[in-house]
Amino acid sequence: MNRRHFLTCLTLAPFVAQSNLSLAATAKPEVIPLWPGQPPGGGGPLGAMQFSAKGAQRNIAMPTLTVVKPDNPNGRAVLIAAGGGYTRIEMGKEAWPAATWLASQGYTAYVLSYRLPQEGWKDGAMVSLQDAQRALRLVRHREDHVSVLGFSAGGHLLGMAVNRPDFHAYQATDTLDNLPATAERAALIYPIITLEPPYSHTSTHKVLVGKGATLAADTTWSVQSYVNPQSPPFFLVQAEDDPISDPHNTLIMASACQQQHIPVEMHRYPTGGHGFGMGKPGTLTTEWPGHYLHWLSR
Repeated sequence: MNRRHFLTCLTLAPFVAQSNLSLAATAKPEVIPLWPGQPPGGGGPLGAMQFSAKGAQRNIAMPTLTVVKPDNPNGRAVLIAAGGGYTRIEMGKEAWPAATWLASQGYTAYVLSYRLPQEGWKDGAMVSLQDAQRALRLVRHREDHVSVLGFSAGGHLLGMAVNRPDFHAYQATDTLDNLPATAERAALIYPIITLEPPYSHTSTHKVLVGKGATLAADTTWSVQSYVNPQSPPFFLVQAEDDPISDPHNTLIMASACQQQHIPVEMHRYPTGGHGFGMGKPGTLTTEWPGHYLHWLSR
């Protein structure tokens, strides 16, 4: 284990252990660096990773995967990316609860800590997609069956990754990069799908393309632009009172899937807002994990 990997383990383990969830599967998390050395392009933030009071990450100098292993694995793995508008990663609200729940159901969960574009990386908006593609390849190398689960901006990120497996976001660094960056299924929870107007008010739009971006740039960074006949089946969840990701986002994605004859299952709830994670108590959004589990096990 190199020094940077060791320090990352020391940084993540106490945070995971402080979660209020049942963490038998995560008491000794396996943390895997995504890259053999410096990530593509160079640059990046200085100092240690920072955590908010609610467990959001930022200042990510070294992207990683944290593996949450079940006691009785079923042979399937899920790559998880939390949201945060590409300015932070909402691990405490989204990724860790999803990972521990999936592990309790027999799935091996891989939690992605991806680089944030505005933290000094020379490759700018491309760095998160580079990390998502590398993560898919790494999980594919370790597992036979791989799906993805993305929340909010994490849904945007994984939606872009699984629909563009042939896009080279970075130059190959080792033999791992010869593997396909593909997934068998993709679940997107209150995702940012389109950056096109009139849906260009989000932090995702601000970070990836910026104010005053051209329609061509907006389209280039919109998930629905890349749905194709080889895309995986999609599972979509959203609340109709979502103030961050306009509720049309899931409708746009579902329409793109239908046009390409890609199976899509969508669950929309009247209330729940944005960022409800595994479900907001007192709303029907608490039902989505059950529907998801049924869809995932088909």
